[in-house]
Amino acid sequence: MISAERISTARSTLNVLSVPGTTGEPVLFVHGNVSSSTFWRSTMLALPAGFRPLAVDLRGFGDSDPAPVDATRGLRDYSDDVLSLLDVIGAAHLVGWSMGGGVVLQALRDRPETVRSATLVNPVSPYGFGGTTGPDGVLTHPDGTGAGGGAANPDFVAALRAGDRSADSPVSPRTVLRTAYVVPGADLGDDEDAFVESMLSTRLGEDHYPGDTATAAAWPGVAPGKRGVLNTMAPTYFRIDDLHTIDPKPPILWIRGTEDVIVSDTSLFDLVHLGAIGVVPGWDGTPAQPMVTQTRAALDRYGNYREVAIPGCGHSPHIEKPAEFRAALTAQLSAA
Repeated sequence: MISAERISTARSTLNVLSVPGTTGEPVLFVHGNVSSSTFWRSTMLALPAGFRPLAVDLRGFGDSDPAPVDATRGLRDYSDDVLSLLDVIGAAHLVGWSMGGGVVLQALRDRPETVRSATLVNPVSPYGFGGTTGPDGVLTHPDGTGAGGGAANPDFVAALRAGDRSADSPVSPRTVLRTAYVVPGADLGDDEDAFVESMLSTRLGEDHYPGDTATAAAWPGVAPGKRGVLNTMAPTYFRIDDLHTIDPKPPILWIRGTEDVIVSDTSLFDLVHLGAIGVVPGWDGTPAQPMVTQTRAALDRYGNYREVAIPGCGHSPHIEKPAEFRAALTAQLSAA
């Protein structure tokens, strides 16, 4: 059984899932973009004895308060909310998926003493999403061209706004779930409807998803705005290139699906890669972002980490390959 409660912190009021009756070291699960804590429910129930599973809805998602997002702080509006929650529940093992992986990285960077271990599940690159090249995340343009709120698919945003629960469109939330969140054909079972509702819980607008937009002189003509979700991951605002300098250095587990099409060196959500393969017209030769390569380079500098790549798995190992995912996570928690 899963229960939900609203926990007030020094910064906000957050919706937090828990498993009644469990005790032990807290394990806090942080969801990704266009989702909520719902995506962690089965993982929480499978956590072994000795650990207390918790999953938080980030601001603007699920049932947490929809406070506006200042993207010029990078992911810190979210990570500071998580750190305020840790002030209530105590130091914890952090598990972050996709954008939530970036939130966990920022929390680890800012207050490593509160993190017992960090598990990154197909995380956003330490240099954000879009607008960089090379293993060290060099900006392709000083203003972050190619990243931010303007990179969102407007038809997908419209489908979210309409509450589309069908699979009639290639950009409906259900279709995106089936084809991008997981590898096509993955069995979502009885959880599929709940996952779609979770996606539809996303607050929309310039202060939330996708955020505001700005124009750029260079192709593809969009640059990061200053508000909302996608702009928080713009490389001009979110950049963690000094993680190796923190002290202490909690152990990091990096779990990824090898068939991920969202966070990838050839991401189908990166406008530049889409231009290179002819989907977005006018490509000017700008190199795409090598997201996985960038994460590996940053973690190599950090040192205290382990990478687990799961074959035949997409963006959501905890959903697609639960046995493999839980084995790796349990080993991480037990060793920390």
